[in-house]
Amino acid sequence: MTVTEEIETRGTTTVADRAVQRIATRLVTEMEGVGGSSRRMLGLTVGGSEPKIDARVRGEQVTLDVELSVAYPASVPKTTEAAREQLTREVAELTGLIVDRVDITVTSLRGADSGERRVR
Repeated sequence: MTVTEEIETRGTTTVADRAVQRIATRLVTEMEGVGGSSRRMLGLTVGGSEPKIDARVRGEQVTLDVELSVAYPASVPKTTEAAREQLTREVAELTGLIVDRVDITVTSLRGADSGERRVR
């Protein structure tokens, strides 16, 4: 069997949307200055432990929709651009797929976690 024949008889690997979603979520949670997506209900912040990511795989291409928070006073444009670049590069590297679009929605700005409580 020649190399060409061998390549033509190989199967394909399919990467599920959920697998890409989990990879992207892990990558975002490890980024500096980025946090979970939070919602507001009746004026109160609700939830927000993890970024919300929706991944859609179509053939060899991936589209990511990301909802996250940015640590104040970090620059929102710089933080989201860094997140977009890192997701594009690392998801492609880990999955072998082409990340054609990363849409990021910033749901809130969050204060820096100091680790200590303040009493007023």
